[in-house]
Amino acid sequence: MTSSPSQPVVSLSKLPNFDPRRIPVIGTDAHLPKVEREALGAEALRQRFAHPPRWQPEVVLEKKFADRQPAHASVLVPLVMREQPTVLLTERTAHLSTHSGQIAFPGGKADESDADDAATALRETQEEVGLDERFIEVIGTLPIYVTGTAFIVTPVVALVTPGFELHPNPDEVADAFEVPLAFLMDPANHHRHAFEWDGMRREWFSMPYLDHGRERFIWGATAGMLRNFYRFLSAR
Repeated sequence: MTSSPSQPVVSLSKLPNFDPRRIPVIGTDAHLPKVEREALGAEALRQRFAHPPRWQPEVVLEKKFADRQPAHASVLVPLVMREQPTVLLTERTAHLSTHSGQIAFPGGKADESDADDAATALRETQEEVGLDERFIEVIGTLPIYVTGTAFIVTPVVALVTPGFELHPNPDEVADAFEVPLAFLMDPANHHRHAFEWDGMRREWFSMPYLDHGRERFIWGATAGMLRNFYRFLSAR
């Protein structure tokens, strides 16, 4: 969906402090079909990754906004297989050096000792939220996503069996919560934003979710990877 001419791109230079919630929504994608609930069950998800469709990710590279050495990383996209499946997300603590305070998947930088991308995601998930690996079934990966802070991220998708206990690391995770997968796979809930910074137009998605009266503002890289997941599941 293209930007509306009645809602111009916002310039960061006019904002005293950048807050993504304050950037106007320039459009949503309610015209796109949502992923039907029968496609969100455990067996349907396994089959989708075992026999993937021909598709293209929509968001793979953010415009650079930090000078740092590129670093490989992995995140876990944990799909909790409740009666209505959910996605387990975290809120990063405010003091972290990158993406502080943001909603994120559990994950982080790869270590030399990690066998592969899945091993990185599982190790980081254990370290961040204490989710035991015996509850996790990795079913596949999504295309690499490069953030504006030079992280080269592999999203590792996994089914999570309910019954686990979380033990968030207070140094990294301020909160852990779940969002219905059906909500995130409905493009009517995908908001588009745009602004200008240093003469460059930047765009991103957000997926604000009201969690028992509290807004969980999912945006940036996390929303971009969820958008790619939507494209993967909705492809014919």
